[in-house]
Amino acid sequence: MSILQGLRRAVQINGSGTATIDHDRRRNWSELAARAARFAGALAASGVKPGDRVAMLALNGDTYLEYFYAAPMAGALVVPLNIRLAPPEIVAILNDAGAAALIVDRTFAPVVQAIRPQLTSVKTIFDPASLDAAIAAASPIDPIEPVSGDLYGIFYTGGTTAASKGVMLSHGNIVSNAMNMLAEVGFGSDTVYLHAAPMFHLADCSCTFSVTMSAGTHAFVPRFDAVQAIEAIARWGVTNSVLVPSMINMILSDPSVASLDMTSLRGVLYGGSPIAEAVLRRAMATLPNCGFIQAYGMTELAPVVTMLPAREHVTDGPRAKRLRSGGRPVHTAEIRIVDEQDREVPRGTVGQIVARGPMVMQGYWNQPKLTAEALRNGWMHTGDGGYMDDEGFVYIVDRIKDMIITGGENVYSAEVENAIFQHPAVAMCAVIGAPDDKWGERVHAVVSLKPGETATEAEIIGHARTLIAGYKCPRTVDVRTGPLPLSGAGKVLKTVLRAELRV
Repeated sequence: MSILQGLRRAVQINGSGTATIDHDRRRNWSELAARAARFAGALAASGVKPGDRVAMLALNGDTYLEYFYAAPMAGALVVPLNIRLAPPEIVAILNDAGAAALIVDRTFAPVVQAIRPQLTSVKTIFDPASLDAAIAAASPIDPIEPVSGDLYGIFYTGGTTAASKGVMLSHGNIVSNAMNMLAEVGFGSDTVYLHAAPMFHLADCSCTFSVTMSAGTHAFVPRFDAVQAIEAIARWGVTNSVLVPSMINMILSDPSVASLDMTSLRGVLYGGSPIAEAVLRRAMATLPNCGFIQAYGMTELAPVVTMLPAREHVTDGPRAKRLRSGGRPVHTAEIRIVDEQDREVPRGTVGQIVARGPMVMQGYWNQPKLTAEALRNGWMHTGDGGYMDDEGFVYIVDRIKDMIITGGENVYSAEVENAIFQHPAVAMCAVIGAPDDKWGERVHAVVSLKPGETATEAEIIGHARTLIAGYKCPRTVDVRTGPLPLSGAGKVLKTVLRAELRV
């Protein structure tokens, strides 16, 4: 199977149904498929050949969805680009991927014009005007039919903990994830899915192809903005969306939540980074008719490998502890928790999370040594620390690299962040290890306060001491009034915070 099967199904069962809502423009599934076929024809006419890489640098919109289907119709691979990258990073990725063509929107056209002389492989650049003209002039292509093992695209990792790597995902990887999402989330032709998270990122893509398979509706806001997202939900009757924890927190903090009707929202998938339990409980209280679903995964897993369904989001009784888990393995995944020698550890013991199944990447683009290390013994080594309980629920405690060892004790930043988040003045926080002559590392918190709120370093530390052990509490706190640095996917960039400490 390939992702194109899902598009054909949508046309077959709901051809006249609304496929996309982009501002005031709406297209049905028959129109979208026909436009994607002409889009593929335009790519082929420009010289794109099967196996070529076609990159895209753009905000969310219906053109992005068409690109996801047009490129494979032409036999090309997609290379979605992070919109938060600096120009030198864009150049490095395009050259590393050997991209033959680049699609850019109005927002990023000036950036691409400036870097064009540095691009070694890009032969064709489509801006909105030239792309629309090329699509209008092109004949629909007779689609090249990929098979499950064919590469679909190269997705560069966010680089929040290390340099970006090109993750090679096949059609089978993407379809496997889409089928898991259908089983767990239950999209249908009445689904209205809001692309509020950036479309270049696998967090949003986790639902993109399953919504198409179910012939639902894709709605778009160009980039995440709490007010725009809330207004879109109310205006278009949005039923589902993917939101990373920082986005959920921003929506909850916006006054529009109380004044606009969000009752159509029945499912929010969240993940991408740990969510503070205090934020999750507040979200469930604010949107009582909405089912929250936690997903854990990574780009290399296409991306979801565990899910905690809405029915497991209970706040009282013995099952309430599961709110802190990432859920259980999705239908096609197998998970183990292993030690440094890759031996499975007993239930309840912290180790590294490893996974295998049809969602696991093909490897890292042009990096065979990294691929062999990540996929050793047939398992994807996530680099995440966690444990599994007796019922198969997986609890993610931290990135292995984010674990802080202070005075010989292991401290998991997610646990400390959850405690700090419960302070009423805190809007955002991140916990990292800072070099310390006495302790080796000390627990250091960076906190952003809500508008109009105040809190001192001593107050934050004192608050944490009421909730967690003293050795886990931050020894130093950087209190800020502005937001913390975020990646294009909305995750706090701990790499930037660590670099600030080294200055």
